[in-house]
Amino acid sequence: MTMVQMQPRSAGAAPAPRTVADAMQTAGPQVCDDMTVEVALSVMASDRTGHLLVCDNDGVCTGLLTRAQLTGARDSSVYTDRVQLRDILVAPGPFASPVTPLTEAEHAMRYRRLDALPVVDEHGNALGVLALAR
Repeated sequence: MTMVQMQPRSAGAAPAPRTVADAMQTAGPQVCDDMTVEVALSVMASDRTGHLLVCDNDGVCTGLLTRAQLTGARDSSVYTDRVQLRDILVAPGPFASPVTPLTEAEHAMRYRRLDALPVVDEHGNALGVLALAR
């Protein structure tokens, strides 16, 4: 009987599926949910970004707001200068984990018609943003 030593296959092996961590961008500006809409729009303009990550007082990411969402809230008939970001974020999320397969996250974003998705760790802290390429 002859012993055969097994070695892991490298050539021809299926590549590991890419994850959200491989494609996410840095988190960018993070703001507290008690910030007003006008101040948030100013932060966006000064940072030249199209979205803001919104966090609560404990630093936990509660969502992502886009310029279109902020201007839509500002232009609504019920807007006052006291409207805070937490008033616009009606439900937390959605979020992605850095270990989520990239294809799964992209599918969810297209299904929900999202341009960007916050990537958070197991404690809810923002790690980055996954944005669809245009």
